[in-house]
Amino acid sequence: MELGSTDTCRSGAAAPQRGVPRILLVIPCFNEEASIGDLLGEIAATDRPYHTLVVDDGSSDATSAVASARSPVARLTQNLGIGGAVQTGIKYASRQDYDFCIQIDGDGQHDPREIETLLNAYARAPTNITIGSRFIDNAGFCSTRMRRAGIRLIARALNALFTGGRITDPTSGMRLLDRRAIAFFAKAYPMDFPEPISLAWAMRAGLTVGEIPVEMRARENGVSSIDGLKSVSYMIRVLGYILLARIARRS
Repeated sequence: MELGSTDTCRSGAAAPQRGVPRILLVIPCFNEEASIGDLLGEIAATDRPYHTLVVDDGSSDATSAVASARSPVARLTQNLGIGGAVQTGIKYASRQDYDFCIQIDGDGQHDPREIETLLNAYARAPTNITIGSRFIDNAGFCSTRMRRAGIRLIARALNALFTGGRITDPTSGMRLLDRRAIAFFAKAYPMDFPEPISLAWAMRAGLTVGEIPVEMRARENGVSSIDGLKSVSYMIRVLGYILLARIARRS
């Protein structure tokens, strides 16, 4: 892994005053040269004291070059997948003693203005993990019909098998982690199907999960890695992993 200078690991306004929570935005990317520059520009335009870390997951395009003009970049020498990329950022947040680690995707689907929505929700009712959900208000882009059906089944499985939260959008890649969640996931994080499986692991360990409605956008560039028949395979395999997590809790 190659990591640029962290002295300016931020995007936005001047350095926060003492006592203001330190917030790291972890942005996993794989071949997102067409999107990451605009996204970092939007983050800077919020004029909030966010620190950013782009995790380039072995991209073959100019993702790192584009991102490094606006943000520190952790460049992975080989593709680890979304789980490995996200945990790279979480480990950095743990080592640098951040109060919050917020994951947003590098493809532009997550509006940076919604980051404040997550933080406000945490301030009102703190939970170790706060998810930005597409399905509470059903505003904005909500994915395809087949994928929505699969997400509902995964959510029902998590809600039926674990306590710690009522979840509608377990595959959302927009989520806030507080200090307890950062410490937990810095030690171990699922490499396969990390969004829903990480929730199963967290709830199994007694961490709390909350949701807040956010509005997401359709991907403008690139294609999703989970489309068509892949979404059916994804759903079946995730349900299996969730059941295994529940069984492990009992043993």
